[in-house]
Amino acid sequence: MNKQIGSRVITAVVGIPLLVLIIGWGRPAHFLLLVFLLTIVALWEYFSMAFRGRWKKQALGVLFGVLAALSVILPGSSQPGLGLAGVVVLAFLSYLFSGAGLEERYQQLGWTLVGTLYVGFLVPHLFLLYRSHDGREWVFFILLVIMAGDTAGYFVGSSLGKKKLYPEISPGKTVEGAFASLAASALAGVVGGKYLLPAFPWMEILLLSLFLSLLGQGGDLFESWIKRVFAVKDSSRLLPGHGGLLDRMDSLIFPVVFATYYLRLIHP
Repeated sequence: MNKQIGSRVITAVVGIPLLVLIIGWGRPAHFLLLVFLLTIVALWEYFSMAFRGRWKKQALGVLFGVLAALSVILPGSSQPGLGLAGVVVLAFLSYLFSGAGLEERYQQLGWTLVGTLYVGFLVPHLFLLYRSHDGREWVFFILLVIMAGDTAGYFVGSSLGKKKLYPEISPGKTVEGAFASLAASALAGVVGGKYLLPAFPWMEILLLSLFLSLLGQGGDLFESWIKRVFAVKDSSRLLPGHGGLLDRMDSLIFPVVFATYYLRLIHP
């Protein structure tokens, strides 16, 4: 346990300042490149789990995911759904005429579409959020809320947790850890929101923080479900102490998507 915590701390000490530097002081093009690279790595991790040892299927899945990502982040992409529709139709046709059995092809198509949507389409919403009004502040806010919740949930769950939250999917998650995550996210959100988003009422920030925390925990469980299906512990070994990049991003994806459209619909 101590070795794992040490690896987590070292990875965080190296990664977090670099992330803060790019978000806070980098140009939009730098953040766009970062998000695109993160998406490609996460796609590779997902399709490596889904199609172990089948590099052609992996490459095809990554290609569909990259095309979906480009439909979101390319300049002038005002209707990403249009590009996504084209990618989905292309995936349908590709598996319709592939060489495997009918049922196997259908299953593989499903795995491919999940990766294309979950990673290729949703992860680039991080750049859409960044381009929103006060986008840098919102990215920092979500990172603060989710990272505070993740940290509290991990330490409380591992030290005090007794009641399992969802053992079929994630045996390590506990109810105590989930409540600690909610409390830490709420506290971090209210305190951080005062400085990052001073124009928003504290009650709205509190409710948003709680909902973002719930979405983050749901995203964590969703990725754990994927790993259970494919019988792997981590999405990769890219980040010492953390597993793969997708293991670190899973709790951010759903909150980022929600915040992106919340701002567009409620605070245009």
